[in-house]
Formats: sequence, structure tokens, C-alpha cells
Amino acid sequence: MPTSSASDAPAKSAAGGVQSLDRAFDLLERMADAGGEIGLSELSAGSGLPLPTIHRLMRTLVASGYVRQQPNRRYALGPRLIRLGESAARLLGTWARPHLARLVEETGETANMALLDGDDVVYVAQVPSKHSMRMFTEVGRRVLPHTTGVGKALLAATPDDEVRALLARTGMPAVTEKTITTPEAFLAALADVRLLGYAVDDNEQEIGVRCLAVPVPDSPTAAAISISGPAGRVTEASTEKIVPVLQEVAAELSRALASSGPTA
Repeated sequence: MPTSSASDAPAKSAAGGVQSLDRAFDLLERMADAGGEIGLSELSAGSGLPLPTIHRLMRTLVASGYVRQQPNRRYALGPRLIRLGESAARLLGTWARPHLARLVEETGETANMALLDGDDVVYVAQVPSKHSMRMFTEVGRRVLPHTTGVGKALLAATPDDEVRALLARTGMPAVTEKTITTPEAFLAALADVRLLGYAVDDNEQEIGVRCLAVPVPDSPTAAAISISGPAGRVTEASTEKIVPVLQEVAAELSRALASSGPTA
């Protein structure tokens, strides 16, 4: 029986992984960064890989359903990624719950975690307040970023031109009379988030409700956590106490997400 030689083994990457896998995942991430659709020449220019290598990897990804080739010969992220993304989002919510529970214990208010999915904010986890009067947001609910504190936290690091493009796609409908409805005002709010380190939703999504939110630093996907409660409890004075807790919990969650756990 023939035995495999060292030359038959998959090439290893510098980090000890399989090089072809590293390259395939890099290409998928570059496609996502480009909005989900890209051409081979753009992939080659961005990745530094030769076109034959990219073409071979893309053929494999197309065959498995993770990429699809468009009629215009460009490549788009494929439908099989949806199931992976939905499962990962559910797990992310599960991992976040203990951290959100700490937020509830220390602030007394409902704690949430949200991601940016396309042009929408989607809530992936929540731990409710123990108060009889408390805020509920259904996990899986989608809202427009300009109406929420988590939307501001999620977009604070995004270049202004990309934010303007997103707002042009979604429009800026008013949910309450306090909702921000112009790009200039929203960009000014994002500048405040960068300056202060946290975002505020002051009756902008629901009258009588205030929300404080911070981004999760270095998250593998854009994520934010928040607390929300009646405006009579989430006051300017309480903000000074709540924000440091939010930032500390966000840093802890970031470290938890960065930990890959034991390897085989």
C-alpha cells in the first residue's frame, strides 16, 4: 500500500493551521468587508494571492455553497453561510448572558446585546431587570440603527461616508418625536460617542425609555451591550455610575470572546 509523503500533506500556515483554510477564511472576510460581492482581481489585489490560487479556492467555496458566482462573473457570499451565522449569533447570545446578568445585578436595569446585521441592528441576548417596571426587547428583534443607543455604539467607529450610505439605504423614519432624522445630527451623535465612550438613546426609540450603550471592543463582529430602563431611573446622575460598569463588562465580554478555549 502506498504511503503519503510529506509533500502530500496540506501546507501549514505560520500559526500552525492549514494554509488553504487560512486563505479561504481570509477571502470570505474580504468579501464581507466589500459588502458581500467582489471580483477576483479585487480579491487578488487585497489579499496578495495570485489569481490561480484565488480561483482554485473560490471554486471549492462555490462547490460547497459558501460562495456563489453571479451572472456578471463576480462572486457573492453564499446561502450556506446564513445557517452558520444564525447558529453563531445564538451562541454569542448564550456566551453573553452571564455578563448581561452582572449588568442587571449592578445597575438594576434590563441588559441587552446587539449586533449589526447588514443595515439593521438585531438583538441577540437580553437579561431582564428585576423591577416590576422594566423594559423588554424580544431577542431577534430588528431595528434601524439611527433609533437606538446600540445602533450609535455599533456605528461609532464606522467612517462617515459609510454611515451616510447606510442611512441613505434605510432612510431615517421617526419612531418618536425625539428620534434623530438627519444624517448630520446622527453623525454628530456618533462624534459624541467617540468622545464620551458611550451612546445614549434618550426617548428616541420609545417615549419614557432611556438607554445607555457601549461597543464591545475588538469583537470578531460589531457588537454592543446596553442597559435600558424608565427615564425616571436612567437619569443623568445615574449615567455616571452605570457607564463605567457597562465599559468594564464590555471589556470582560471582549476577553471572553477572544479566548478560543483549549485546543486538541
